[in-house]
Amino acid sequence: MCRVISVANQKGGVAKSTTTLNLGVGLARQEKKVLLIDADPQGSLTASLGYVEPDDIGTTLATIMMNIINDEEIAEEEGILHHEEQVDLLPANIELSALEVTMSNVMSRELIMKEYIDTMRSRYDYILIDCMPSLGMMTINALVASDTVLIPVQAAYLPVKGLQQLIRTISMVKKRLNRKLTI
Repeated sequence: MCRVISVANQKGGVAKSTTTLNLGVGLARQEKKVLLIDADPQGSLTASLGYVEPDDIGTTLATIMMNIINDEEIAEEEGILHHEEQVDLLPANIELSALEVTMSNVMSRELIMKEYIDTMRSRYDYILIDCMPSLGMMTINALVASDTVLIPVQAAYLPVKGLQQLIRTISMVKKRLNRKLTI
């Protein structure tokens, strides 16, 4: 049974990408099949895996989600990059920023990523989503598609205080869109 875990915090620089990468590689070393999804237009997770020019990658999360919005066929392996660390990656680049604007006018916009992830669950033991540092539509999509959210946070007053808004957002997603979501 596949577990989908979002790594989220609206604050930047709290090691979301590093946590996602290390957790994914650790699980792969335990012989688990892992898909990493970079849901941040900065492409930090993508770059961390050696794809230093994410804007040159042809098919990304933005491509896949746009295909879903347009009700277009998606090939099973489309956009998946196989890495030597035994993890698969669905990369991201700056196109994801434009997609968030596009999604504002899309019906059931909160469910687009879930639609894709539901088709991938049978292929993986774990799907890890590296969220962008915001509580925008892309992060909401990740939370709706997830079983669990992992929140990296620095052990200091202000970062912990900033968690309140994230916890409220997660609670709202749980109440309205994904009752099984846990922290």
